[in-house]
Amino acid sequence: MSSFASVVIDVDSTLCGVEGIDFLAERRGPEISARISALTDQAMKGEIALESVYAERLTMVDPTPDDLLALAAAYVSSVAPDAPKAIAAMRAAGVRLTLISGGIREAIAPLARQLGFSDHEIHAVSIRFSSDGQYLGVDEPSPLATQRGKPEVVSRLIETGRLLRPVLGVGDGATDAMLVGVVDKFAAYTGFARRLSVVARADLEIASFEELRKIVLGSRG
Repeated sequence: MSSFASVVIDVDSTLCGVEGIDFLAERRGPEISARISALTDQAMKGEIALESVYAERLTMVDPTPDDLLALAAAYVSSVAPDAPKAIAAMRAAGVRLTLISGGIREAIAPLARQLGFSDHEIHAVSIRFSSDGQYLGVDEPSPLATQRGKPEVVSRLIETGRLLRPVLGVGDGATDAMLVGVVDKFAAYTGFARRLSVVARADLEIASFEELRKIVLGSRG
């Protein structure tokens, strides 16, 4: 029997070694990249609201459909070692798997589908383009573009029965650590980045998806 009935997995710097908006910013050159990094740093220090930073960063990047195609390819090429095998093993054992990300859904979805996630198991922020490819903004107000969005989404999934307890949350960042108290256990993923403040709040620390598989399935799989 699995130790967890459901596993919630972050994408940027957890499932993949990419930070999506930073990747897009780098395509705009060092000046834009540095400005966006500074905004992110301010948000992490609590100096400005994450939700305002999210919109502002995307406005500065002004992404195009081609940018999202490049980001989608970057997600595929940077997927964590052993993630496909571990995800397949957990799914075969009947564990419910869900991706929860503040990243851009349209760039995340191709990899997610390759890994067997259905569309209703992919929770991220959608953006809109005009008919001629101009960036128009976030498709609709998304809790995942806010500081407390992940616990809000996960709570709703638990309440509606789409996630079954016990639930394990897995992620690398401060917004992931906010799942503490919502999920039954939270694992700080350190395979790409080790943030001491996140590790300090976590129930356990893992550095690979093989470790995740063993925690969820034990000696099976």
